[in-house]
Amino acid sequence: MDTVTRYPERARTDREDLDRVLDSASTCTFATVLDGRPWLVPMLYARDGDRILLHGSTGAGALRHVMAGAPVAVSVMLLDGIVVAEDLYHSSANYRSAVVRGTVGRLGAAEALEALNILSDRLIPGRSSEVPAPTSKQLAATAALALPILPGQWTAKVRDAPPTRTDTPGPWSGVVPLRTVAETPVPAPWISDDAPLPLSVQRLAAID
Repeated sequence: MDTVTRYPERARTDREDLDRVLDSASTCTFATVLDGRPWLVPMLYARDGDRILLHGSTGAGALRHVMAGAPVAVSVMLLDGIVVAEDLYHSSANYRSAVVRGTVGRLGAAEALEALNILSDRLIPGRSSEVPAPTSKQLAATAALALPILPGQWTAKVRDAPPTRTDTPGPWSGVVPLRTVAETPVPAPWISDDAPLPLSVQRLAAID
């Protein structure tokens, strides 16, 4: 489970490589088995040292299932480019991916608040210091989870290369790079267009 068997040359085995992949994304697929059937859902996450932080509703039956000890897997993929080869067989994609497996634990009240702030600030840098703290009712309705990153429980892969050269020359081949960028912030309907942007939104949108 911790060894890449297909295209092993793309495997990354240094923990720093895994961290770079995890820190470059903010969404993952969270998966387990519930009542004998696969269950998976896209979730926001944040890496905090040797653990992955996630959160969800305490009313979600699947989350109660995993908090009881059911094994889980978190997968992340970033699409960096479309690899256009001289034929369809060799066309591919440049990407970074990671899978982390294990069991999650629910964090206690004090640690949960810190974890939720880390999650929020990972998505919107500095936002937790600009808004009121969660109420006790909100905290009670939210399960903050931590998935430990343990040796032998993860894999990481990276493809960052041009297309494979074929024996039969074809049309143009190469790579079309892809990237995600923040656009101009759009205020909520009840916010004035000339209201100042908070620092967290300026950071998120890379506004000088």
